[in-house]
Amino acid sequence: MKEGKTLKEFNLKGIKIVKYDRPKISKGYADQTLSIDISKSDISFNQVTKEMKKIFIGGKGFDLWLLWNAVKPTTKWTDPENALCISSGPMGGTPSYPGSGKSIVTAISPTTGSVMDSNVGGYFGPYLKFAGFDALEIQGKTSQDLVILIDGVDQKIQLMDSDGLPEDAYELSVLLTNHFANGKPRSISVVSSGPGAKHSLIGCLNFTWYDSKRKRTRYKQAGRGGMGTVFSHKGIKAIVVRWDTVKLDTNNPKDKEALKMVAKLHSREIVELDPKQNEMAKIGTTHLVPIMNDFDLLPTHNFKYGQHKAASLIGRDVYQTLFDPGFDGCWIGCTVACAHGVRDFVPFTGPYKGKKVFVDGPEYETIAGCGSNIGIFDPFTILEMNFYCDAYGLDTISVGTCIAFVMECFELGLINENHTGGLVLHFGNRQAALELLHQMAQGEGFGQVVGQGIRKMKAIFAAEYGADAAIMQDIGMEAKGLEFAEYVSKESLAQQGGFGLALKGPQHDEAWLIFLDMVHNLMPTFEQKAEALHWFPMFRTWFGLCGLCKLPWNDIVPEDNKDTEDPAKVIKHVEWYAQYFTAVTGRSASPDDLITMSEVVYNFQRIFNLKMGFGRREHDSIPYRAMGPVTVDEYESRQERYDEQLVKKYGADISGKSSEEKVALLRRFRQDQYEKLQDAVYKRRGWTRDGIPTVETVKRLGIDFPEVMDLLNSHEVE
Repeated sequence: MKEGKTLKEFNLKGIKIVKYDRPKISKGYADQTLSIDISKSDISFNQVTKEMKKIFIGGKGFDLWLLWNAVKPTTKWTDPENALCISSGPMGGTPSYPGSGKSIVTAISPTTGSVMDSNVGGYFGPYLKFAGFDALEIQGKTSQDLVILIDGVDQKIQLMDSDGLPEDAYELSVLLTNHFANGKPRSISVVSSGPGAKHSLIGCLNFTWYDSKRKRTRYKQAGRGGMGTVFSHKGIKAIVVRWDTVKLDTNNPKDKEALKMVAKLHSREIVELDPKQNEMAKIGTTHLVPIMNDFDLLPTHNFKYGQHKAASLIGRDVYQTLFDPGFDGCWIGCTVACAHGVRDFVPFTGPYKGKKVFVDGPEYETIAGCGSNIGIFDPFTILEMNFYCDAYGLDTISVGTCIAFVMECFELGLINENHTGGLVLHFGNRQAALELLHQMAQGEGFGQVVGQGIRKMKAIFAAEYGADAAIMQDIGMEAKGLEFAEYVSKESLAQQGGFGLALKGPQHDEAWLIFLDMVHNLMPTFEQKAEALHWFPMFRTWFGLCGLCKLPWNDIVPEDNKDTEDPAKVIKHVEWYAQYFTAVTGRSASPDDLITMSEVVYNFQRIFNLKMGFGRREHDSIPYRAMGPVTVDEYESRQERYDEQLVKKYGADISGKSSEEKVALLRRFRQDQYEKLQDAVYKRRGWTRDGIPTVETVKRLGIDFPEVMDLLNSHEVE
C-alpha cells in the first residue's frame, strides 16, 4: 500500500463547526479541556482550575476526574454518558526529553464494567494539548460514522458525517492524514479503531504518528480493556488533530534552562548506555523474549509453561534481522527509539493476502501473546497477527490470551469442533489462530464468541457447552475481566500481587515486578515485596499523569545503579524526573512528592472502582494458574522445584504423596501466601482489610470530597 495515493473515494459532510481562540501553553498546561456530546453535536470548552492541576496533575488524573463527573454508579459501557477521555500531561510534548509523547485513554470498560485506563504513544496527546486542550471528553452516541477534527492551526473544532471511508485502520488513517495535512503529513495524528472493535469487546485504538524518513503513517495502540469498542459503539469513525511545529518553547516551561540541562543528561545517558544494555534502539522490547524464556517466565500454552526450546525462533536475534533499520521514535526526540517495524511483509491470509505491508511491531507482549502462549514459534505468523490486530482494531494481548484459553479448553475436551465451527484449536495451529482473528473482525463464527473475552467465554462455555466451570476458573487467565499480560507469575509472588492488585486488571504497566523479582532478585523478602507493591504502582502511575513513557526510567540504567541502596527504583532517574517536573511546571517537587502525587490519583481511582460496584478484596482475586500449577503434568514439568519448595519452604511431608496430592498441597500454601500479601499491601497503602482506602487516607491525600465521603460511609469505612 503506497501512501499519498488515493485509495478510495469518500465524502465528509459538515455537521457543526466551532471556532475558538487557542490559548498559549503555560508551564505545560493549556488550562482548558474540550467536551463533545456527539448525541447533541454540542461542543464546549471548560476551564482547568488550579485545584484540578494540584490534585490530579494531568493525563490519567484529568481523565479520571472528567469520567467521575460524567458517569453514575449504574452507568454501563454502552450508555451515552460513558465518557471516552484522552489526555497527555504537563510534560507531554517535550521534544528534548526521552519518552515524552504518551497519552492516556479512559472510559468504563466493556470487559471489566469498571474504570479502564490505557496508555499509548504517538503524536495525538501532545498535539491535542498544543491545539489548546489538556484533555478531550466525548460523550453520547450517534448512528453516523462521525469524524471529529481538532484543528489547532486554523483554531476550529469540526464534526463531520463520513461516507465511504474504509473500515480498516490502515487505509482510514492514511486517507485522513493526506486529506487534512495540507502537504504537511507530520502535522496530523489520527485516532481510529476498526471492524474488530465494532464486533468484539476487546477493541483497541490506533494512534498515528508520521514517520518522515519512511514517508508513512505509523501506529501505536491503546490496547487494554476495549477502548476501541467504546469508540466504535459511540459511532466515531476517527478523531483527527492538527498541529504544526513542535519546539521546546511550545510547552512554555517555567525554567527552560533547567529543562534543557536534565533532558541532555538523560538523553546522553541513553545514547551511551543503550547499545551496552538492552539495545532498545535496535531491537526494542524483543530483547525480553530470551530473558523470559531463560528464567521460565515466557508464557507458553496458556501460561502453563514458562519456556520452550523453540523460543529462539521468535526472539531478539530473529527480529533484529527483520526490522527495518533506522530511527524509530514514536515521539519527537526520544532517544530510546524503540518503535520498530517490518517493511514489505506479505500476509498469506485475509484481505491483504499477497500485498506488501508495513508492520508496526511486534513488541514483546505481542510476540508472547500471539506466539509462544498459543504455541506458535513462527515469527512471520506473529507478524501477520500483529498486522491484522492493528488493522482490525484488536488488542494483541487480549487476542493472544483469549486464543490460548480456547486452545487449552479444546485440548482438555471442554469444547470441541461442534462448538468451534470445525476449527481444530490445538496449540500451534497457526491457520486456525488466523482464521479466529479474521472471524473476530467480522463478528462471525466462533471468533465472535472469542471476541467477547475470557470472562464471558467462561460463562458461555459452562452454560451452553456444559464445560467444567471450576477448571475454567483456574485456567482462564483474566482478572477483573481483563486478560493477563504476558508473564508467567507462578514463581513471583510480587508479580502475582502486581497483576491481582492492579486497579484495572492484570496489566504490566502498573506493577511490572517480574524482572526485578525473578531476574535480578531485588526483593527477596516478603516485606520487600509488599513495599514494592506500594512504591512501584505509585511511581508508574506518575508517568501516566504527566504524559511520559516508562521505558527511559528503568530499561536503560546508570552504570553504577547496581551499587545504590535500592537499585530497583533507579533513584538517579527518579531525581531527574523530579527536576524535569519542576522545570516544566514551576511546582517544586522531590522524588517523594512524585509518589504522593500518584497516591492521590491512585486512591481516587480505587474509590472510583468502588463507586462502580467494584474495588474490594473479592475483586483482587486471580486465577490459580497465576499462582501455581493447576494440572498434574504442569506440576511434573517442574517437579524437582515444587517438591523442594513443599519440603524446604513450607515444611510439608510429601513422602508417599501422589502428584495430585502435591498439587493440592502446594495450592493451599500458595493461596495462603497471596492472602497474606493482600493484607500487607492493603495496610501499606492505607486501606481497610477489604481493600478500601480509609477515611484517614483520603483526608491525608486531599480527596475527601463530599461524594467520596458519602461513598465510604455507605460501605461503613472509618
